[in-house]
Amino acid sequence: MEQIRQVDAASGRAGKRLASRAVGAHFDRRTGRVVVRLSNRLDIAFDPRDVQGLESAAPAQLSRIEISPSGLGMHFPAVDADVYIPALLEGVLGSERWMASHLGRRGGRARSAAKAAAARQNGKLGGRPKKRAAA
Repeated sequence: MEQIRQVDAASGRAGKRLASRAVGAHFDRRTGRVVVRLSNRLDIAFDPRDVQGLESAAPAQLSRIEISPSGLGMHFPAVDADVYIPALLEGVLGSERWMASHLGRRGGRARSAAKAAAARQNGKLGGRPKKRAAA
């Protein structure tokens, strides 16, 4: 009985993923975003700089996009990069390590009054302490 319930749950998840498969995609030069048309007639767009493998691609390299036969993936042949549509819909734009690095860089550039005040206070104390060699 438990196995039947697990199979039904897995089938339901697969059905939801297939309901949101890509049927077309193009790079919009005006906005600088990749636009994906899904089978449910929803269009989604993303900045290629936020996706692992596309972050440094030139607009000309993004002009050709191939949709996989299942509609669950996109391939950018000019940069040999792949994007998995269900992961894209979940906000997963690269490997765990790449995402952590990407988000860390973005967080480090954040500007706020509190961050500026903390930096000024740290500067008055002589700045960041020097790293010491391991003993």
